[in-house]
Amino acid sequence: MPSLTPTHRHQPGTSHHAREGHLHPARKHVELIDVNGGGEGEQEAVKLGAFVDNSRRRAAKLSPERRAALDKLGMRW
Repeated sequence: MPSLTPTHRHQPGTSHHAREGHLHPARKHVELIDVNGGGEGEQEAVKLGAFVDNSRRRAAKLSPERRAALDKLGMRW
């Protein structure tokens, strides 16, 4: 995942969940996020599918806060 600011860190997963109703993207899924906010301007591609897959594999190493944030989005462990 690109180095996102703290306010953008959960944006790809949140966007995907809001649009699709789940957080089960395909491994190769790429989510485009608006870097500047407001819906216009520069977009950045985030490999959301790879991030979710890697997070599942490393679940034991995630902080409780990060795991709770992913749980809130419906992460399937």
